Parts: sequence; C-alpha cells; structure tokens
Amino acid sequence: MRVEIVCTGDEVLSGKTVNTNYSHMARRLQEVGLDVLWGTTVGDDRESLVEAFRLAAARADAVIVNGGLGPTVDDLSQEVAAEAAGVELVLNEGWLKNIESFYAARGRAMPPNNRKQAMLPEGAEFIDNPIGTACGFAIDIGGARFFFTPGVPREIRMMLDEQIIPRLLQRSGSQAVVRLKRFHSFGLGESRVDDMLAGVEDLATDGEVKLGFQAHYPELETKLFARGADEGALVRLMAPLEAAVRDRLGSYLLSEGDATLESVILAALGAKGDTLAIAECGTHGAVAGRVVAADPDGRIFRRGGLGVDVAALATALDLDGDATASGAMAGRVAEAVMATSETTHGLAVLIAGGFEEGARGGEGPVHIAVARAGQPTVTRSAVIVGGRERVRAGGVEMGLDCLRRALQGLKVDDPVDFEKRA
Repeated sequence: MRVEIVCTGDEVLSGKTVNTNYSHMARRLQEVGLDVLWGTTVGDDRESLVEAFRLAAARADAVIVNGGLGPTVDDLSQEVAAEAAGVELVLNEGWLKNIESFYAARGRAMPPNNRKQAMLPEGAEFIDNPIGTACGFAIDIGGARFFFTPGVPREIRMMLDEQIIPRLLQRSGSQAVVRLKRFHSFGLGESRVDDMLAGVEDLATDGEVKLGFQAHYPELETKLFARGADEGALVRLMAPLEAAVRDRLGSYLLSEGDATLESVILAALGAKGDTLAIAECGTHGAVAGRVVAADPDGRIFRRGGLGVDVAALATALDLDGDATASGAMAGRVAEAVMATSETTHGLAVLIAGGFEEGARGGEGPVHIAVARAGQPTVTRSAVIVGGRERVRAGGVEMGLDCLRRALQGLKVDDPVDFEKRA
C-alpha cells in the first residue's frame, strides 16, 4: 500500500510549529509494516490544498490528512475534501450533540463557530475522536482513500492507533508481521556508529533486516527492522544482529526499546532498594526533572537541589571553602546532597561559568560526580563542544549516563564524540 501524509497549516509550513505529528505518524506506520512514500506540507490556502489533494489522490492508495478540522475560518479541510470529492457538506447531528456535551460538561455553552466541526462531506465515513471536538472522517477522492484527522498531537496519536491503523491494515490486506528493535546510545555520533556496525546487516542469513539511525542529540537511536510472515521466524532472524549491536555499542548503550536512560537508572536503584538525591546548576533543573517524571511517586528519587551557580548550591548545602566549579567540587556537592537527603546515592551536575562562544558555536565545561554510600565517589569532567544549549543538553545527558555507568560497574569517563579532548 502506497501511503502519503499531508500536513496542513500555515504555522506548520512556516516552521513556527514543529511538525512532530508527521514524524510520529510515519514512525508508527512503519512499525506496522506500512510504508510512507510521500510527505507533503501545505498552508491554509484553498487552491494549494486542492492541488495537494489532487496530487496525493493520483499517486497514493491511502492518504492521511492532518490538521484543518478546527472551528476557525482558516480550517479548510472539510470544505476542500467535499470539493475534491464532488459532494456537499452536511451536518452530522450526532457529532454536533457530542460537541455541545463537551462544552456543557465544562459548564460552558458551545461557541457558534464550533458547529462547523460537525459539517462533514456527504457520504463520508465518521471516525471518532473521544478526547476532542474535531471528529475525523474518511472519504474516497480519485483512486485513494483519504483519512482526515485533527492536528492536536494527543488526539491524532490516539486516533491513529485506535482508528486509522486498523482501517489501513484491513484495506491493505497485508498479514505481514513486522519487528522493530530500537537501541539508544549516548556519546557516539551517527557516522561513528554506522562504521562500528558495518556488516551487521549481513548477519541476517534467512531474510532481510534493515539497519537505520535517528539522531536526536544528545542520544542516537539505532534501529533494526524486518518484515515477514511469522513472528517467531523474525525473532530468530534478528537475534544475531541484536546481539552484535549490543556487543559493538558496549558501554555506550543506554537502553533498548521503550526504556529510557532514567528508567534504566531507576530500575537499577530500585532493584537494591537504593535511593537518589540530585544537586545541579546550569541545567535549568533538567536532570531532576527527567528523573522525577519517571518516578512520580518518589519511591527512589527523594530530593533535588538547584542553584543559579556553584556558590549558591554550596551555600544551600552548607559547604564551606572554595566554590569554584571543578570535579572535586562536584564530588563534595554529590556527597553533601546524599548526606542531607539521607539517600544511598547522590548525583551532582555542575555547568557553570567558563563558557566560550566561538565561530563554530563554542564550548563549555561540565563537572559531574556520583556519591555512593560505603563506596568511593566517582567524578567526571568534560568540555562539551557546541552552543550553550548543546552544552547544557549534553551535560544533563552525561550526568545521567555517569550515574548509569556507576550503577552498572562501568567506567564513567569513556570518551564521547561531543567533548573536546586534550
């Protein structure tokens, strides 16, 4: 089945809104064995939309249109869909009542312009949206089946899984099984990992496995993908490749599948009944923010301390003496936050001062320490290359990675591709 995704909206076309919907939809479709062959972005212009629908109808079997189902005058998807299909718009009484109930449940009257969201092309298949006021619908335009969806990310994600994908799979008639294995690493650039994994695809002896990468600094996602008729056969086919990826990435491998770096850390701490406290500066609180989001009940993460600079952090922890950012200072901070929080582990991440701008973006120092009850404190200092935000993001990731490494008995100072080495 040839699939196209058409994303609408001036804000998406201009770049004011980052189009995360497209990447999510394309990735999910690939995971179920449906290949997206074209991706189109078009603004809120009637003629441009008509042309985009015409082109998609001529080359695709199925088209997902995202956005343009709102109540305002620039939301044109229903009108253009009806025009392209050669039908009139008609009121869906059931959906109108649903919108009215949506507002009534919130103690409000439905604004008159929301009635527009219940106007659908005549003969269109209704597609439910249980969490919003914009329903979806499907209609044939030319030789393609068009699926119209709202642009709100949480709405399209639910509708895609529960409504759109089942319809596409049924329409395609494909019974193929797909297997996607994802590996997450930190410290290695895409080109380096590509070189490290050279020849991995050749390990598949009874079928084809595709190797791919997706860089989202500071992490890199390595993907193995295969399609077949039997789940067990795919597991056997991919097993040697998965083992090779693990072996070659080695200590740089953070997690697999849906697991995150912070979930791996919390699992390691929780397995031994350990607890964690974090002190940080120059990070905007991102280190603790990531951990607390993964441990909302506070079973393991007990306290986070944030300072505008190292001196403020030292004062908050009642540390005397020189408050200059350094590996030694990070060690004192980690031990102090562990002691005052009465936890088994303390993590300090200090990104403060010394940032140098340059023609290529600059560089900045990061100092990290992991304190452990009854064990020596380990420290790691690095100069991360890039702009200020890149230094901050890299420092946060490096801090969490150092904690992971310490928990797994690995070296914390393996070189990474994003740091400046002497």
